[in-house]
Amino acid sequence: MNEHPDQRNVDPGELALRASFARAAISRRSALAGAAGLGAVAFLAACGSAGKNPSSPGATGAGAKTAAAAQDLSASEKVVNWSNWPAYIDVNDKTQARPTLAAFTKQTGIKVNYTEDYNDNDEFYAKVRPLLEAGSDTGRDVWCSTDWMVARLVRNGYVQKLDLANIPNNVNLVDSLRDVTFDPGRLYSLPWQSGFAGIAWNPKATGGKKVETVDQLLTDPSLKGKITLLTEMRDTVGLVLMAMGKKLDSFTDADFDAAIAELSKAKDSGQIKGFTGNDYTKPLASGDTAACFAWTGDVVQLRADNPNLGYALPQTGCTLWSDNFVIPALAKHKKNAEELINYYYDPKVMAQVVAYVNYISPVKGAQAILQKQDPAVAQNQLIFPSDETLARAQVFRGLTNAEETKYNKAFQALVTG
Repeated sequence: MNEHPDQRNVDPGELALRASFARAAISRRSALAGAAGLGAVAFLAACGSAGKNPSSPGATGAGAKTAAAAQDLSASEKVVNWSNWPAYIDVNDKTQARPTLAAFTKQTGIKVNYTEDYNDNDEFYAKVRPLLEAGSDTGRDVWCSTDWMVARLVRNGYVQKLDLANIPNNVNLVDSLRDVTFDPGRLYSLPWQSGFAGIAWNPKATGGKKVETVDQLLTDPSLKGKITLLTEMRDTVGLVLMAMGKKLDSFTDADFDAAIAELSKAKDSGQIKGFTGNDYTKPLASGDTAACFAWTGDVVQLRADNPNLGYALPQTGCTLWSDNFVIPALAKHKKNAEELINYYYDPKVMAQVVAYVNYISPVKGAQAILQKQDPAVAQNQLIFPSDETLARAQVFRGLTNAEETKYNKAFQALVTG
């Protein structure tokens, strides 16, 4: 992200915010978007998992297998191995140290081996699945998977139940993320960071017109050939399903097919220019794309350079995704991992992370702290949304293996056909 040439008259809080965007040029969602469209590897992985247990439920309640536990060496080995997405934690720009991790080690004596090797859900799953299937230790004690991947991991018995007695700060989890269909009661997972998908537009390219509804995006003749949608199936289809009045925690096969039909109609009419990962950002900023489905993290960054860009979370509903802490089967330092999770559920600690990464905090109290420390972040509705906004957000339900294969195949045919 380029700095503005003249920052002398810019509010200090805004300057700090812009600096944080410059630091996080490769965001977690950017990394995800690199393989968000279902490529050949992802599709084969989905098909491969479908054959193993096609009747398993999408939600992680009944039918979930019991994950194997190893002897916990936490007391004798003061270490925890954490895999996470790139550029997804606070960093000291001068030393490149990670302040919250250093403080955790100082506070607990537990060393964190932090590895940024989670670049895509299916890619990471392909790395750990052979070990988990063989009943072997993955070498990791905790990692952060997106909602739908959590459903798959629990369904296949690859992650352990959390011992909430070791995570008393779990009471700070925001209410909107407390009970989700892919993990009812949060028995296996706790969110690390969250984000929305909504609609962005460039007013120069729309003639000053706001684009705030899915119907407008897909049917307005003035936008024909100037709009893009996301290659992430759960966001694109999810936004359309909600615009059709469907709930993302209970939609049917027929509902999904109807949403694909609406998208196909828009594509066949020439309304849709294409489907993208986060590479929609440059065309949106330049005006080559008039409007698009977009992720909040990208838009917050783009607005630092162009505050005139519009963004709306549709009244019919927006998708809400989270990346979630999970502890794999046979992790050797489970209690240490739970102590790490508990540490990040301290509002003061989470506030420090959010001030740097600018995603949605899952921890109550972080906003109040940032209101004093960094008001520009605390007052940003895309980082700290109101209860009213959160009430419109929905989480895409967990899918069965058979559904995951079927839906991905249908969506990929739409994207590439």
